[in-house]
Amino acid sequence: MKKYLCFIPLLALAINSNAQTKFGAKAGLNISNLSGNSQNADAKVGFHVGGYANIKFADKFAFQPELLYSTQGAKESGEIYVNEQIGDVNADVKYKLDYINVPLMFKFYPTQGFNIEAGPQVGFLVSSKLNVKTTALGQKIDQDVDMKDYLKSIDFGLNIGLGYEFSNGLNAGARYNFGLSNISDENGGKIKNSVFSIGLGYSF
Repeated sequence: MKKYLCFIPLLALAINSNAQTKFGAKAGLNISNLSGNSQNADAKVGFHVGGYANIKFADKFAFQPELLYSTQGAKESGEIYVNEQIGDVNADVKYKLDYINVPLMFKFYPTQGFNIEAGPQVGFLVSSKLNVKTTALGQKIDQDVDMKDYLKSIDFGLNIGLGYEFSNGLNAGARYNFGLSNISDENGGKIKNSVFSIGLGYSF
């Protein structure tokens, strides 16, 4: 977290220099996946919702910290081992990871309304479930297993994206999050988040 503290002086400078600050809310669609040990996983659809402060400290530049609740993860189908009695069965598996994400975005406005953005992100894991759906010994199984003991509680990533802000306060954007840190808490494990998101927002 220490490396993120370097953004605080910039934020204070922006506010103290009479920067134009707008607050807003946003929500949208996530298409997430997991790489590494889950490299054969398929994308999972989720959502994000939260708020932001857009601090325009120059004609073409702004700093936008955000606070978002984000549902992420992945899904896959294939054989899994249940126990000695049942053995291997075909199952549908879904990794359901919920985060509180804090993106710190720097925005550049090459033209009126249109913006290019990039910045780091820290995510705090609030829930992690492994959902397994299968049929074993003639019985249907639909069970959630807690994964928190196997995953790290903090994730670091890098965001890049594009957006457009309308004069009436509405805005739209698309963003990709590259997971930089290994979220697996197991020896030899390697898992990283990746999330493509599109969303709408409104500045007050």
